[in-house]
Amino acid sequence: MTATASSTSPDSPARHRGRRPTGPHLGVLGLISLGLTVASLATAALFADGRVYVSPFAPTVQLLAHYRQHGPAAQVSATLLFGSAVPLGIFAATVYTRLLRLGVRVPGPSIGFFGGITASLTLMVSAMAGWVLGRPEIGGDAAVTHALAFLAFLTGGVGFVVGLGLLVAGVAVPALVLRLAPRWLAWAGLVIAAVCELTFLTMAIQPMQVLLPIGRYAGLLWLIAIGFLLPTRRPLAREDRR
Repeated sequence: MTATASSTSPDSPARHRGRRPTGPHLGVLGLISLGLTVASLATAALFADGRVYVSPFAPTVQLLAHYRQHGPAAQVSATLLFGSAVPLGIFAATVYTRLLRLGVRVPGPSIGFFGGITASLTLMVSAMAGWVLGRPEIGGDAAVTHALAFLAFLTGGVGFVVGLGLLVAGVAVPALVLRLAPRWLAWAGLVIAAVCELTFLTMAIQPMQVLLPIGRYAGLLWLIAIGFLLPTRRPLAREDRR
C-alpha cells in the first residue's frame, strides 16, 4: 500500500518531469554563438590590417581591393560566422520545447522559434556569401563582388537581427507574463526586440545602420542571460494551482 500510494502521489509527476532531459544548456549555446561571432570579427581584424568590415555602400574599387588583399581572412571569418549560426538554431529549437514544457500555450514560443530559425539561416547565407567573396576567382568581377557584398549585408545584418529580435520577443513575453524570469530581464528583452525590429529601416535609411550592432550584441547577450535563468519546469506551487 505504501509503495502504491507513493507512486500515485501528486508530487510524483512533478518529480518525473524534473528528471526529463531538458536538452542542451541554453546559456552555453548562447555563449558559444557569441564567442564564435566575436572570433569571426577578431580574425577579420587580425589578418586584414585591423579592417573588420567593409560596407557594401563603399565604392566598388574599395571593395575589390579589400577582398583581393584579404581573401583568406574573409574566408576564415566567414567560416566562424557560419559556425555561430548553428548553436543559435539549436537554442531556438530548445527554448521552444522548454517553453511548451513550462505550460506556455500562446503564440510566443512559435514566434520565437520562427525568428530563431530565420536568424540562423540568414546568418548562414551571409557567411556563405562572405566565403565566396574571399575566393580569388570572384575578386576580378566588380558587379559580382558588389552584389555578394550587399547580399552578405542584408542577410547577416537586417535579416539576422530582425529574426533575432523575434526570438528574443518570443521568449521575453512569456517570461514576463508567467514570471519565468526577473521582470527587469523580461522588459529588457522587449526593448531589445523592439530595437532589432526597427533595423529593417536600414534598408531605406542608411544612418539607422547603427542599430544593427546594437541589436545583434544586445540580443545575443540577452539570450545568454535568459539561458541561465529560465527554469526547466514551473514551480510546484503554480503547478498545483493549474
